[in-house]
Amino acid sequence: MRPPEVLKQLKQLREEYRRQSFSYTKEQKAEYDRLIKLRRERVKFMQDNGMVWKGAATKQNVEVA
Repeated sequence: MRPPEVLKQLKQLREEYRRQSFSYTKEQKAEYDRLIKLRRERVKFMQDNGMVWKGAATKQNVEVA
């Protein structure tokens, strides 16, 4: 499954969650867990391969008057 498809399906599940008084059915919960696992694997892959920005390289000193 492509990463954009994972994000779209997660968004749809979250919208259903809200419409269903903040509860998932067993099938929805299983699907949500599967999609979250795929997403976390993708993010970990990108972090391990240096494909994400990790913030400023230097710390800025700010003096308080």
